[in-house]
Amino acid sequence: MEAAVSPLPDDVEALKALLTLALQKADEAEQHAAQVEAELANARALASATEAMIAHLKLQNARLRREQYGASAERTERLLAQFELRYEDLEADAAEDELAAEAAAAKTTTIAAFERKKPGRKPFPEHLPRERVVVSAPCSCPFCGSNRLSRLGEDVTETLEVIPRSWKVIQTVREKFTCRDCEKITQPPAPFHVTPRGWAGPSFLAMLMFDKYGQHQPLHRQAERFACEGIPLSVSTLADQIGATCNALMPLYRLIEAHVLAAERLHGDDTTVPVMAKGKTDTGRLWDYVRDDRPFGGSDPPAVIFHYSRNRRGEHPRTHLAAWSGILQADGYAGFAELYAADRQSGPILEAGCFAHARRKFFELADVEGAARKKSRGEKAPVIYPIALKAVQKLDALFAIERDINGMTPADRLATRQELSAPLMAELHAWLNAQLAKISRNHDVAKAINYMLRRWPAFTRFLDDGRVCLSNNAAERSLRCVPLGRKSWLFCGSDRGGQRAAIAYSLIQTCRLNEVDPQAWLADVLARIADHPVHQIGALLPWNWCATQTAIAA
Repeated sequence: MEAAVSPLPDDVEALKALLTLALQKADEAEQHAAQVEAELANARALASATEAMIAHLKLQNARLRREQYGASAERTERLLAQFELRYEDLEADAAEDELAAEAAAAKTTTIAAFERKKPGRKPFPEHLPRERVVVSAPCSCPFCGSNRLSRLGEDVTETLEVIPRSWKVIQTVREKFTCRDCEKITQPPAPFHVTPRGWAGPSFLAMLMFDKYGQHQPLHRQAERFACEGIPLSVSTLADQIGATCNALMPLYRLIEAHVLAAERLHGDDTTVPVMAKGKTDTGRLWDYVRDDRPFGGSDPPAVIFHYSRNRRGEHPRTHLAAWSGILQADGYAGFAELYAADRQSGPILEAGCFAHARRKFFELADVEGAARKKSRGEKAPVIYPIALKAVQKLDALFAIERDINGMTPADRLATRQELSAPLMAELHAWLNAQLAKISRNHDVAKAINYMLRRWPAFTRFLDDGRVCLSNNAAERSLRCVPLGRKSWLFCGSDRGGQRAAIAYSLIQTCRLNEVDPQAWLADVLARIADHPVHQIGALLPWNWCATQTAIAA
């Protein structure tokens, strides 16, 4: 049997040379692996950055389309929310991949780390306080050891930091004095609190109100947050403050209501609000009436008033608008029908149709994109009706004209409508009648056509009055806070709770219409309303308050 021959040489020098060669190859392989890893990390970072940029552009495009095509804003709201969430995740992914690429490139000498192009960071707001932290300078030169150092300049790095919400107790001291002559005791009056013998300051109450009705945070969640910050407050205690605050702000609510009902044209709408009942929840209603003269260049400030009711009977809008007459822009709700009676005691109310509602009925039957999405998911796609698609295109032409005349005077708007919109409306009326004769009266398209034809005088109202808007979107925008809040607080606890919500929503949404910070306004008003003269209470209304604050700042 022959002995096995070793493939390794017996010479030590040869073994060293072989080992050196093996180490070189291993080092080259390691470097090559590091380069491949760096290139792969850069590719991943580039792909993540590109995907984030595409999502950002899609989001911008969706926002611009929503602004341009206001009538279709309802169908894009959910898509925008999805775009926002996806964009957030993609940006986070891109940041992680960029750091991974930087770490991988640091292991090589030939591959540069991928660097994502980012917009220049805006400076932090000037009103934020600055805390200056100076890093100690060296006592001597680190290069030559000399201590002859002179200051050349400085570089400042700004870091945004947050201080947790701070609480404090204000002690108001009222000294007592006695008269040596008459032996009477005198003492300054106690400070005003919204709640009799109360304890909550105006800023705290403003935060409580705004978080509940403006940010949709129920009181039990606020109480949990306060407890985490070391301030244990029960829900019943906080609820007492809400009730007292709404009661104190009732005069301003009445003034806003009077201002809204002084308008010659109103937007009206309603939405559901669940109300707790015995063993179940009933469906209540929140109604809103909006005064907004900005589309025709009016100088009166915008405002909105909310009302609560336990049901949707027509008696409620009749009560809300009992003494009012003018032009009402609303949907086709039958409860408004008695308001349009010609022999109405307090004066006629003219109906102005909402083209957004009419367009929506056709759009649901011509949603090409929605059908394509369902088909891609393997779901049954709805039928696309050419008549409905054509109707949407004709209505979009009217909205295009309205966008160009938005903000003009009523006379200019009316002249443009008579020139451009009136022929389109006449053509639309003839076309709708012609299409209606071709299809069954029970068809969905026929129902959408009849919705317009049966209210044709209301839909042509804008051709006779330059103040009338083409849609009722102003009321729908102001009412959007209710469905947003429903997802958080789920239902009102009682009818009184619904009424308090109507008061709070009226104040907060009116502030937003006038571009006023609701919480700042509430805090200032609650601090001043007790000592404010009754005949000057109008100065506390959001639009007057804003003008006063601007003058003081100037």
